[in-house]
Amino acid sequence: MPWPRYSIARGGHVSRAGLSTLVLAVVVVAIGWVAMARAPAIAARGAEVRGRGPVPVTDESVLIKVPAGANGNAISRQMQQSGVIADAGLFRTLAGLMGLENQLAAGEYEFTHGMPTGEAVQRLRTGVTVPSVTVTIPEGWRLEETAALFERQGLVSAADFLQALEAADYGQTAIQQRPAGASLEGYLFPDTYFFSKKATPREVVERLLTTFEQRFTTDLRAAAQAQKLSVHQAVTLASIVEREAQVAEERPLIAAVFLNRLRLNMPLQADPTVQYAIASNPASATRYGWWKRDLTVDDLKIKSPYSTYANPGLPPGPIASPGLAALRAVAQPAAVKHLYFVAKGDGSHAFADSLDEHNRNVQKYQR
Repeated sequence: MPWPRYSIARGGHVSRAGLSTLVLAVVVVAIGWVAMARAPAIAARGAEVRGRGPVPVTDESVLIKVPAGANGNAISRQMQQSGVIADAGLFRTLAGLMGLENQLAAGEYEFTHGMPTGEAVQRLRTGVTVPSVTVTIPEGWRLEETAALFERQGLVSAADFLQALEAADYGQTAIQQRPAGASLEGYLFPDTYFFSKKATPREVVERLLTTFEQRFTTDLRAAAQAQKLSVHQAVTLASIVEREAQVAEERPLIAAVFLNRLRLNMPLQADPTVQYAIASNPASATRYGWWKRDLTVDDLKIKSPYSTYANPGLPPGPIASPGLAALRAVAQPAAVKHLYFVAKGDGSHAFADSLDEHNRNVQKYQR
């Protein structure tokens, strides 16, 4: 059903305030006659809502999400199906009278079951959405850091968030290749999010996983497969690249180094994997934080499946959440033969194809 359109002829000197008052007056009158005219239809449709009779009036909250550029017809149907209103047609009529057909403000709105249709329309008209919480998850954070961030922002507790991560029934396609028993480390896409204050831990996790699937596209997954990497392996390697790279332009180079080493069965010897392993000890995490800054020779000897000094190949899973640039770097690495890199001390690295060249770089930059 198309949105009804109405117009009011303007006199030569009608003020904006006067026009608004006139429009509202017309709407009030229209609500009366529309409601009377549609009373039988409202009763009939009310009886159809989920087959349970007229929509009951309760204090139970119903959250309706209005995306940007939302179609008013779809929103009215959603509100009827959710039990907010009894008659989507009446909603569309009143919204048309108020000129809302192209003015539905995006956001999440809170309604109650069986609330008056005019009140529901007015709530959308004023654009007063449910208070939200803005959360920015940085690239390269591990699960525990993300959980603590949500708690600091007052959204969900860290314990509840970590418990929600244990659920085994998340259905996003991109996470289905994880080995049995693998955690969701690496799949909580780092980005800026706007959450309803009433969001549950599971809803938060669902949002992060869905964003990961949308951003790590099927094309990028296919490109990673061309590098002979499964999705899980690609995310694992991207998480290491994310922690190693300090300069954005170096991500494809660092990814190429690790891919070249994997093909030659050379150990990756990536310090962030050792940092991740060390922090699995709560006492160490308390003392040094999640990422111990200065690793010792003894640290590099730690026995852990995550240590790429002690074990060849990739670790069992990601060590952090990689951003899109790191995922893209692994799927589309630089076309170089580098096998080594060493930190210069300014955030950048010196790359080398041979061990002799690498040793010279070490002497030059890490005396």
